[in-house]
Amino acid sequence: MAGKSLKGRHLTGMTDLSAAEVTLVLKTAMRMKKSHYAGTQKLPLKNRVLAMIFQKPSTRTRVSFEAGIAQLGGVGIYLSAGDMQLGRGETVADTARVISRYVDCIMARVFSHDDIIALAGNSRVPVINGLSDLEHPCQVLADLQTILEKKGRLAGLKLAYVGDGANNMAHSLMVGCAMMGMHVTVGTPKGHDPNSDIVKKAAAFAKKNRKKLEVLRDPLEAVAGADIIYTDVWASMGQEKEHAKRVRIFKPYQVNSKLVAKARKNAIVMHCLPAHRGEEITDDVVDGSHSVVFDQAENRLHVQKAIMALVV
Repeated sequence: MAGKSLKGRHLTGMTDLSAAEVTLVLKTAMRMKKSHYAGTQKLPLKNRVLAMIFQKPSTRTRVSFEAGIAQLGGVGIYLSAGDMQLGRGETVADTARVISRYVDCIMARVFSHDDIIALAGNSRVPVINGLSDLEHPCQVLADLQTILEKKGRLAGLKLAYVGDGANNMAHSLMVGCAMMGMHVTVGTPKGHDPNSDIVKKAAAFAKKNRKKLEVLRDPLEAVAGADIIYTDVWASMGQEKEHAKRVRIFKPYQVNSKLVAKARKNAIVMHCLPAHRGEEITDDVVDGSHSVVFDQAENRLHVQKAIMALVV
């Protein structure tokens, strides 16, 4: 549903938004970023309460949401699984039915995307996906803001994601970038392709915008001519036991100076953090002139403030 207001809406994944609504979020975020630095931030969420459910711990998600709601005049309540009856067998649906009677918005960082859907399906207030195993929409919106700031546009650019194609970042990037008129390539080894349903959704956006969406095996081919190179950890939270095996599989997909040289000279390198330096990305790249990883980390704050202000 397109429009200038997202009031009352959930953000469970990128397809909850249209391209026009993504643009609205980005414009709002960039305006809020300017007012933040100018010291003129208004308080549109004064006395509003955000419940922050964390099944998985996080540095960036917790600090950016908690700081964000405070900067908008509201209060954030941190809830780990151990702080709630979820840890003692209460259903996600019942948790949503109860908590949504106390607060104005729920943000959840969960293991299973099904939990996000259950929260949204049973909540009286907007639910924001702070991360699930399928998608990470808040991060991708912050990434799009960063690309727009660095490149001045989105349409027509090429983003190459290199690494685990079944990763939640790969999924949301494919959809979000294709939706906004960008070419997308995913460089990933066989057996680690993106979710087929996500590929279909992203391919439909790419076709509509007359852009390319490709899943390739050769990482150098994937980044050829890219404006943006993106990577993420090879073993996500919950995959620690597979770490050694995954390092062997994904080693050819490391973002290093040789790979970056295959992209455009002014290409930017992105990583949603935390980075396992020396694995999916080398120190010289993450700290080098192409890197914008800390700018994109900051933009989590501004884009999430925009999302909260628009949906509450």
